[in-house]
Amino acid sequence: MFLNGSSDIVHLRQSPDFRLSVNTLLRNGILPTNGDLQAQTEALASQLKQDSVVEEIFAGRGVIHFRVSRNLLVQKVLEQLCQERHKFGVKSELFDGLKKGTTVVEFSSPNIAKKFHAGHLRSTIIGNFIANLKESLGNNVIRVNYLGDWGMQFGLLGAGFQLFGCQEKLKKNPLQHLFDVYVQVNKEAENNEVIGQAAREFFRRLEQQEHQALLLWKQFREITVEEYQQVYKRLGVHFDIYSGESFHQQQAQEVVQQLQRRGLLKTTEKGTGVVDLSSAGDMSSYSTVLRSDGTSLYITRDLAAAIDRKERYNFDEMIYVTDKSQGIHFQQLFQILLAMGHSWAERCQHVPFGLVQGMKTRLGEVVFLEDVLDEARARMLRNMSQSKTTKEMVYPEDTAEKVGISALIVQDFKGPLGSDYKFDWDRILQAQGDTGVFLQYTHARLCSLIHRYGDGEEGAFDPSLLLDQRSISILQHLLRYDEVLYQSVQDLQPKHLVNFLMTLSHLAASAHRELPVKGSPQAVAQARLRLFGGVCTVLANGMKILGITPVEKM
Repeated sequence: MFLNGSSDIVHLRQSPDFRLSVNTLLRNGILPTNGDLQAQTEALASQLKQDSVVEEIFAGRGVIHFRVSRNLLVQKVLEQLCQERHKFGVKSELFDGLKKGTTVVEFSSPNIAKKFHAGHLRSTIIGNFIANLKESLGNNVIRVNYLGDWGMQFGLLGAGFQLFGCQEKLKKNPLQHLFDVYVQVNKEAENNEVIGQAAREFFRRLEQQEHQALLLWKQFREITVEEYQQVYKRLGVHFDIYSGESFHQQQAQEVVQQLQRRGLLKTTEKGTGVVDLSSAGDMSSYSTVLRSDGTSLYITRDLAAAIDRKERYNFDEMIYVTDKSQGIHFQQLFQILLAMGHSWAERCQHVPFGLVQGMKTRLGEVVFLEDVLDEARARMLRNMSQSKTTKEMVYPEDTAEKVGISALIVQDFKGPLGSDYKFDWDRILQAQGDTGVFLQYTHARLCSLIHRYGDGEEGAFDPSLLLDQRSISILQHLLRYDEVLYQSVQDLQPKHLVNFLMTLSHLAASAHRELPVKGSPQAVAQARLRLFGGVCTVLANGMKILGITPVEKM
């Protein structure tokens, strides 16, 4: 029932199926903010009433309650799922107002000449989620891996390799040997200023493009990228561009010149080049962009990289994914870009994340990501071998790897990205509860059902056979999928999608127990298969956005 402006208290005949907050729509920019709240509420309610699915409606101040026709709800949602399949949810009118363009996502970004540290896992999977989400909504996404491949540490490594390196060992176990050399030269440099001097000299030679120094550095870089690509393959992550600080060393000098021309560059008593970021112009806040010897710094190369990407890709937005300790760095980066006259810096964003505490393997404290992935696979394989429900598989190790990685991703994505969290193997790999294992198990179970009986999409089905509360709860939840994606793209937090998929999995698990396909009349079985097929599609779609590869058997 819809009352136009009446102050009478009116109750729907039954409890409402949906509650729509107009305030939330205004806050998220879905509705224009320049209007009377009550008038907007009533206008939206009138619009909703035109939909044949809506049976009853009541508009209060800023809130709309409505009930829908159960038959039409079942028919519309399942028909939409059947027609749109992998596009279900992403074609929603909610996204009509979102600007679709080119999005650059910079993520992972480990340092070369080192084995892939476990600390880079969060940046890798969060960046992959953001890139997947933007892509699913129609953006042209450019995935950039901005490698830490320049800077004074390579002066130290280069000098160290000349002292302690061995080409033979480099061929056999490249990253381990470079890691050993780096540890050794760091130790020696503590008590030997000559080594520190040699490191500065090697880096100076690199900056000046000296042939032998550059040749050694290129060898380190190529070896590292090859090794990293193996790890990314295991995680199901890919990049369009492997960039790095080294690509922008020449451009960094041009940035310094631009800063100078604009009067933004100041020289301190120590001879370093700085940009004053204080509002009063009193140097109470500044960023160092040049060493006293004239060599560039990390932020100088970041400025050059940002300007180069804008010229190269003409992006509409650029997103950086790093840990929260780099918040001030990005704040200064965007501030300097704006001061240089680059208004597009307002469309650059830093997505920060917290630390993972207590990540260990049986070998002790974790250093390398490969050890974490190996451990996840081994533990999952053992759990699967001990489970009575595990199906026979051709490649159980491959399934264990995918499920183990799902467990890592879901654990990471359950809470706000900015929070630290405590790592716990036993909790992560539980088959029940809100875990990646349960998510995969639910999907595999539905795949097994569909593989055996079909997905119910052939021929007509009777919506009246899905009016039980279990089926209706699932369909009502599926209708929220576009809202969840919209919320996710607003704040770039994966927790909304994880929570949605978890609730869907629990609803599907209950329905699977209480709504059998086997032994039911053909028409009932057909309708239930259509429902389970729709759930399976949305689970798979959502998991892929999170960066999880769905398994069909486990």
